[in-house]
Amino acid sequence: MQANRRRQLLVVLSTAALASSPLTQAQSYPDHPIRFVVPYPPGGGTDVIARIVQGKLQATLGQNIVIDNKGGAGGSVGTDVVAKAPPDGYTVLFTLNSHTVNPAIYAKLPFDTLKDFEPVGTVASLPQILVANPQFPANNVAELIAMAKAQPGALAYASVGVGSPGHLAGELFKLRTGTQMTHVPYRGGGPAVTDVIGGQVPLLWVSIPAAAQHVKSGKLKALGVSTLKRSAAFPDVPTLQEAGVSDFEVDSWYAMFVPAKTPRAVIEKLNRALNTTLQDPEIREKLLQQGSEAVGGTPEALGQAVNTELVKWAKLAKDANIKAE
Repeated sequence: MQANRRRQLLVVLSTAALASSPLTQAQSYPDHPIRFVVPYPPGGGTDVIARIVQGKLQATLGQNIVIDNKGGAGGSVGTDVVAKAPPDGYTVLFTLNSHTVNPAIYAKLPFDTLKDFEPVGTVASLPQILVANPQFPANNVAELIAMAKAQPGALAYASVGVGSPGHLAGELFKLRTGTQMTHVPYRGGGPAVTDVIGGQVPLLWVSIPAAAQHVKSGKLKALGVSTLKRSAAFPDVPTLQEAGVSDFEVDSWYAMFVPAKTPRAVIEKLNRALNTTLQDPEIREKLLQQGSEAVGGTPEALGQAVNTELVKWAKLAKDANIKAE
């Protein structure tokens, strides 16, 4: 009798262990709502993109997705929340390429960008656009470079803050063209756009959504975009490389990550759902309306981008002496 009880107990324990194993959990994933941590305040670009894909993505996965905005320290506060979350696929980091910039500009972060996260997939790509006040004498990049070289340090450009994609684009532009310009950081795209329209600052590097309506209305003029290919939102605006600035690319991407040690099967389910979502014509159109383009792809492709950009932005931050305040 005792032997039978021991065997029954072993069967129960074995069944419980199997049910709680990572493989079994991955096979049943997801069986309850998923939290998307957006490490920026509501209404910002990252939040907007997350909400565009939210509905279709949760329909594909069969579970609700709850967006949890946790802003602060350039995205580091929310990112740390995900780094310390259980690696079960129910806490997902939905962020932008500041993920690869912050390690270069902050003296210390509470997480390791490489070791504490696994890539899921790239959601969208969003170029930065170089715009100017309509009265600014230069009408293209070549004329801007000529002006900047003729007046070293006299020209200024605005961005939405230190370490922002626009700031990186501005400093990379200076390094690649051998020009000197003064950086004027703002707290957000709205105030920066307003001051460039008003003539307080002549130039601005900013994400396309922040400037699109003003370019179309003629309140700003577009000189170039920061990505390797032209923006579908502004197909007539050349890339910086087309305009003669070699080795120039600043791609402000949005992507999904999960905590390190998340089961591979869970990552693959999330990746497949993401790619399915991004094939939806309505989702692609909504992203395009925000000036961004659907990307998708594999976790490995995102991982390679992270590795490349960590090196790239560390070098730029050192060369241009970029530090978070």
